[in-house]
Amino acid sequence: MAEITKEEVKRIADLARIGITDEETDMFQQHLQAFSDFANQLDELDTTEVEPTSYVLDMKNVLRKDEPAQWTTQQEVLENAPDQQDGHFRVPSILE
Repeated sequence: MAEITKEEVKRIADLARIGITDEETDMFQQHLQAFSDFANQLDELDTTEVEPTSYVLDMKNVLRKDEPAQWTTQQEVLENAPDQQDGHFRVPSILE
């Protein structure tokens, strides 16, 4: 890739709606150039025998069957409620 110029850094900052100083422009130019140089190094690797992947690790979704089961009863839940009435939680009113 070609060298990243200060004008390109300013254009990127303008597109991102970020105001940057001249010192920051120099710093970001160096950082972006370092990223670009690293990407160029990766381009030099021979990947003809490497299968494309979306993850480095072999990841699989491990899901259980979604089967209905009795978790707990209404009465058991209401036993822990500080206040209940007619099978429902009772809470202080927030409206007047």
